[in-house]
Amino acid sequence: MHFVRDARHVDGYTLLLTFEDGVTRLVDLEPYLDGEIFEPLKDLDYFRTVQVNPDIDTIVWDNGADMSPDFLYAIGVDVAENSLTAAAAA
Repeated sequence: MHFVRDARHVDGYTLLLTFEDGVTRLVDLEPYLDGEIFEPLKDLDYFRTVQVNPDIDTIVWDNGADMSPDFLYAIGVDVAENSLTAAAAA
């Protein structure tokens, strides 16, 4: 089981998340903002208010929306992998 330790907004619906194992992953949440609880997150200003709740070890918003840290880890792209891909494309 993974735990989110830090979250930073990057751009659009993408967050830079750091997990308990020290791995940092880019997570694009745009395709996953379905359902009533996630509707307010489609407003980018509101999306940017993301926080880490240390009691449940994941990202949350004030409206009660949260996401499983294991799900976030699984859909995220390792920052080292992303850097290598960008360097190879250049």
